[in-house]
Amino acid sequence: MKLTRPLRAAVAAMLLTLGLGAVHVDVASAVPLPEPAAAPSASAGLLDAMRRDLGLTASQAEERLRAEMAAAAVEKTARQAAGGAYGGSWYEPSTGRLVVAVTDRAQESEVRALGADTRIVRHSAAALDRAKARLDTLRAPTGVAGWHVDPRTNSVVVTVVRTEREAPAVRAFVDRARAGGPVTVVETAQAPRTYAAGTVGGDPYYTGNVRCSIGFSVYGGFVTAGHCGQAGAAVRGWDGSAMGTFQGSSFPGNDYAYVGIHSGWWTVPVVLGWGTIPDQLVRGSAEAPVGASICRSGSTTHWHCGTVLAKNETVNYSQGAVYQMTKTSVCAEGGDSGGSFLSGDQAQGVTSGGWGNCSSGGQTWFQPINEILGRYGLTLHTA
Repeated sequence: MKLTRPLRAAVAAMLLTLGLGAVHVDVASAVPLPEPAAAPSASAGLLDAMRRDLGLTASQAEERLRAEMAAAAVEKTARQAAGGAYGGSWYEPSTGRLVVAVTDRAQESEVRALGADTRIVRHSAAALDRAKARLDTLRAPTGVAGWHVDPRTNSVVVTVVRTEREAPAVRAFVDRARAGGPVTVVETAQAPRTYAAGTVGGDPYYTGNVRCSIGFSVYGGFVTAGHCGQAGAAVRGWDGSAMGTFQGSSFPGNDYAYVGIHSGWWTVPVVLGWGTIPDQLVRGSAEAPVGASICRSGSTTHWHCGTVLAKNETVNYSQGAVYQMTKTSVCAEGGDSGGSFLSGDQAQGVTSGGWGNCSSGGQTWFQPINEILGRYGLTLHTA
């Protein structure tokens, strides 16, 4: 982010307001910020978006964020406790608890002792992952929007475009899917598409004639969507000046990229929204479970919230399949590509694509942040 002197002062004031204390920021390389003694309440912007999109009061939103953080902490140890009987897990908003599916009743008590509820299922998560992996080797027709493992139904869910369900190629794909394991077929109104946009003025960054959104600051630059630009492509900032270069990019197959920034631009551990002072501090990248609330910030539609619907979904774009995506009920529009997905103050991923819009609703997928960091050896800039 490149700021004028008044905006730098505003950012410093914002960081003080959010409980970071006095901070000195060097333009060339931002200084890591100290870990606060206690995490502050969620920002007003995040709570307002959750109120609008999830129908929650501010107190209900804060309570949910605390419960989801606890569920995310339990998920890893619960998976280990279940061992080979692990059938997947999800956050249940009605109870505020993590639900862990197991194939063997002998593992129930150990998992419950960790603070999770349990459900007995027929198929293990490993078996469902193998069934999905077989689908990943197939070439899907355009009428198939994607597929993922769903722990709630204990099956591989194949999503088809409603108007294409009876097309011979779609029916043949579904038949092959069912031959490889338990499959549930659901319909969607539209096929997914990426959310890049032509240059229309504004911010936050441009490459060629494409406008996209910054995802998360990493030391040395930021991460964003791969379909926004190829490696070596120059990037212009919100003010039109030279900002950096795509150091790495992958699309399709993946949808992530890393942009290295030039001197004069700097990074901060906040979500970069749409050219104004960011709203939310980023304190880590703990992965939220299925069912958790999640919010997105992008340069076109700003803040919107929803829930995590599925993980490890293969999304069948017209340009080709993209793997290991997370599906959400959050809306997005052109230009939001690459933008930030957050659960509380934890980075989740960068916006890839979806269907619908923020007037009538829709669904959006993101590429998980930890995969991107690992691929390029990056360090997330956190508060």
